[in-house]
Amino acid sequence: MDEISGKFSAISINGSSGYPSPVKSSLPSTNNPETVYLGRQRRYVVKSSPASVNNKHPSVFNNSVSEMLNDGLNGVSSPGFDWLSEDQKEYIRFGQVTSKKDFFHVERVNGRPTNVLHGLELHTDVFSSEEQKKIVECVHNLQRMGKKGQLRARTYSEPRKTIRGNGRVTIQFGCCYNYAVDKNGNPPGIIRDEEVDPMPPLFKQMIKRLVRWHVLHPAFVPNSCIVNMYDEGICIPPHIDHHDFLRPFCTISFLNKCDIMFGASLRAVRPGEFVGPVSIPLPVGSVLVLKGNGADIAKHCVPCVPAKRISITFRKMDESKLPYNYLPDPELISVKPLMYTPLFLQVQQNQHEQEEIIHGGPRVLQRPVLTHFSWHYPIPLPSTA
Repeated sequence: MDEISGKFSAISINGSSGYPSPVKSSLPSTNNPETVYLGRQRRYVVKSSPASVNNKHPSVFNNSVSEMLNDGLNGVSSPGFDWLSEDQKEYIRFGQVTSKKDFFHVERVNGRPTNVLHGLELHTDVFSSEEQKKIVECVHNLQRMGKKGQLRARTYSEPRKTIRGNGRVTIQFGCCYNYAVDKNGNPPGIIRDEEVDPMPPLFKQMIKRLVRWHVLHPAFVPNSCIVNMYDEGICIPPHIDHHDFLRPFCTISFLNKCDIMFGASLRAVRPGEFVGPVSIPLPVGSVLVLKGNGADIAKHCVPCVPAKRISITFRKMDESKLPYNYLPDPELISVKPLMYTPLFLQVQQNQHEQEEIIHGGPRVLQRPVLTHFSWHYPIPLPSTA
C-alpha cells in the first residue's frame, strides 16, 4: 500500500471544529430576540472553502478531482444576504434542519409494555442535494479503488450473490468488523489485530457537520464507519448492532429512499422479505440516529430495496475494543457543537420575518430548550406578528 501516495483533496463543510468566533451582526433588532422561527427555511446557493487534510495518517486515497462539499450558504446570491458572515450563513443552514424524535410503538418486553422506538431520531436537510451528490461520487470512487485492490483487504468486501437479498458491498474504515465467525475462527465483533484504511477526509467533514449541528453528541464522536452499497433486491436481515460500538450511532441514506423496519420481534417470511410492526421511511439524505430502546431492544432490518441505495453508518468504538494500532484522529478530537447565541436567534428571527412577508400570516414561534442531549423546540410562544 505504500506506493499509493495520493490523497483525496480535502472537502470543506463550513465552520471550524470549535465554537464559532464572535461576529458583529448588522441584522435589524427585534422586540423579542428569544423567539425563533421553527420550520424549513429557503435554500441558498453557496461555495465553500477548502479544509485542511489530516497528514498524520498514511493515506491510500487517490483522486485527480478535488472533492468539494457545497455547504449551501457561501456566495449567497439572494438580495439582502451578501453581507452575512460565514458564521451567520452556517447558522441559517443549521436552522434548516428538521428533526423527528417522537417515534412511538409499544410492545411487551419481559412482560412490561415498552416503547421499543424510544431513542430514535430522524434528521433531514443536514446535507444539501449538491453535497449528497459529492458524497455518492466519493463512495463510487472508493468502490473502484476496492475493485482494483487499492484498499486494504478487509476494507473492501464484495460477496457473491448466492441467494435473494444478499450480496451487499461493504467498505469499512477505522476498524475491521466481523459480521459472523470467519475462516480463522474470529467471532462477530471488532477484530483488534486486523487493519483497515483510515477515514477519508470527506467522511471526517461529514462527522464534523453531524456534531456541530447537534445531530450527534460531542461525547460520542464516531471513529469508525461502514459503507453499505445495495443493488436492487439487496437487504439487511433483522439485527441489533454489536455492543463493541457505543450508542448513539447514526446511518445516512443516499441515492433512493427506502423503508427500515423496527420491532422487538422481526421475522423473515422468505429471503429478503420480513414482517415487523413498524416501518419508517428514510428520505434521501436523511440521518437516522439510534440509541436507547431503538438501538438495544428493537431489532431493525432493511427489506429488499426497490432501487440502488447507499448508506453510511458512523459509530464510536468501545475503548476496550479499539484496534491495537488505533490512533485518535486529531481532526475529530476537539469538534464541538454550535452554540445557540443571540446571533443565531437574530438570524432566525430575521428569516421568520421574511417568510411572513412572502407567505403571509403569522406563524407559531417556539423557544429552543437545551436538554441533556440536544436542542428541542417544545415550548410554543404567542406570535409576535
